[in-house]
Amino acid sequence: MNVTVFGTGYVGLVQAAVLAEAGHHVFCIDIDEGKIEGLKQGQVPIYEPGLTPLVERNLSTNTLHFSTDAKTGVDHGEIIFIAVGTPPDEDGSADLRHVLTVARTIAEYMAEPKIVINKSTVPVGTADKVRETIKGELDKRGAGDLAFSVVSNPEFLKEGSAVADCMRPDRIIIGTDSKDAEEALRQLYAPFNRNHEKIMAMDVRSAELAKYAANCMLATKISFMNEMAEIADRVGADIEQVRQGIGSDPRIGYQFIYAGIGYGGSCFPKDVKALITTAGKLGLAPGILTSVEERNQRQKHYLLHKIAAHFGDDLSGKTFALWGLAFKPNTDDMREAPSRVLMEQLWARGARVQAFDPQAMEECQRIYGVRDDLQLCGTKESALAGADALIIATEWQQFKAIDVKAVTGGLKQPVIFDGRNLYDPKQLARAGIQYYCVGRPSRAAAK
Repeated sequence: MNVTVFGTGYVGLVQAAVLAEAGHHVFCIDIDEGKIEGLKQGQVPIYEPGLTPLVERNLSTNTLHFSTDAKTGVDHGEIIFIAVGTPPDEDGSADLRHVLTVARTIAEYMAEPKIVINKSTVPVGTADKVRETIKGELDKRGAGDLAFSVVSNPEFLKEGSAVADCMRPDRIIIGTDSKDAEEALRQLYAPFNRNHEKIMAMDVRSAELAKYAANCMLATKISFMNEMAEIADRVGADIEQVRQGIGSDPRIGYQFIYAGIGYGGSCFPKDVKALITTAGKLGLAPGILTSVEERNQRQKHYLLHKIAAHFGDDLSGKTFALWGLAFKPNTDDMREAPSRVLMEQLWARGARVQAFDPQAMEECQRIYGVRDDLQLCGTKESALAGADALIIATEWQQFKAIDVKAVTGGLKQPVIFDGRNLYDPKQLARAGIQYYCVGRPSRAAAK
């Protein structure tokens, strides 16, 4: 099938590359000329495992194209995805300007029936707005008889495993009241629906809400466990043992119940805020969602309280090694990352940071520029050199097996503040390391 994707951000680029890999002919349209020129050369602007070879391979077979020419994109696609950003507005609601701009562009150039798919995460009722926008522009052109459908087809990708999620989806939600549109999308997604039935067809508004409900449920599980971790701190329990105890219950399961220093990224924070705003506009008081958001903001300050308890409030003259900048492993994304809150708090108290991350160093440089109190280090070991303590903010695989000699040899004093509970407190205590983590009893280093 001929497919066009407006937007070459995280969602649009992954979806386009995977559809091309399945044999569809895909055009990607973006207004950023520099990004498009880079993509034409196979230069992928984000880090996502498996994405670059997918783009390169489908460029070479001419199943994937990149352009800034919107008319070419509209002419090409019988199915057109809208996959542009929906950043939070000042009140926390999703900003639909980019989505509606694409809708107007589609209406400006379409000369035959089209199926328009909202792939961006958008509030309930957005499909109606897209439909009204397209119809209004067509009427202005005197082309009001042109048929089109607007479908909600939310994405459920996880950064760090987005290509795999897209190629082997858990479910494919299609929100439409058009049998023809539903059948077209069934054909589009047939290569991904062979193992067992994954397509769930429903009305548009239910599909729109399903995306927000999924992300808010996952964010709720994270915030719940972080609240349990604070209680564990106070009563002397071990949140890791609690996690195993409750995760064994099949009604709860083990996913998304790890205590830590809060969630970040482009989805959970934005989507929780957006649904809170939507509920408020409907006259509802979303107490659970509000608590999830508040808990997450508090959790990002968790390690600083431990650091201040150990070193004092004034951290002038102190240097901290920081392992992890991205909000999660296998991405270079630092949007809403707990590491950012932590670094900024340390700087405000006079400390320096020596940071290492396997993928997010360039992103950190872009965000913060050159500063005297930030040193980006080439290896995790070099970040330790002369630091007063080690802080772990992201659970990258290469951090999980600790080299005790490297840590104790590099640090001025053997102290670790672990925001991801990577290590065994008893083991580190025996190694002479003072170890602070999340919701687990701190153990004094062996003398």
